[in-house]
Amino acid sequence: MVEYLMVDHVTSSPVDPGAAGDLSLLFTALAAACDAEVRGRMAAAGHAEVRTVHGYVFQHLLGGPVRVSDLAGLLGMTPQGASKVVAEMERIGYLTRRADPEDQRARVVELTGHGRDAVEAGRTARAAVTAELRAVLGETAAGDLVSSLDRLADHTGAMRELLARRLRPRYT
Repeated sequence: MVEYLMVDHVTSSPVDPGAAGDLSLLFTALAAACDAEVRGRMAAAGHAEVRTVHGYVFQHLLGGPVRVSDLAGLLGMTPQGASKVVAEMERIGYLTRRADPEDQRARVVELTGHGRDAVEAGRTARAAVTAELRAVLGETAAGDLVSSLDRLADHTGAMRELLARRLRPRYT
């Protein structure tokens, strides 16, 4: 796994070690480490150009073609912003654009075979990272952690939003 040194961006000094129990910091650090590890494994599987925002696009296209304007709404972006991400993903070979059969003025986007391969590479990478982290904890502690995280996800609605594909990328 990738190791990170948490740094206070204001003072450029190491963050107070007492902050280790801060759940927000822990979740942020672990999410960043897991994301980096998953993307590294995806790169090794031939998907070096995948960015985190692409994962949000992939999720909205798993069910089939989507109009670019609808994709923009799903992502919480302007149509111009969505078009820019779509153009990038099309250049890489993950998506294809074509005229909407119901409205020739509109464009729909859909996953290519390479895009579906990237989705599978991501799933495989996440499963491997999960297995590695579970092994570090041991099965009992991992089960307890997952149960606790499930309770927190239920309390915050985070998993419900993720599974409903309502989580949106952050561009800040």
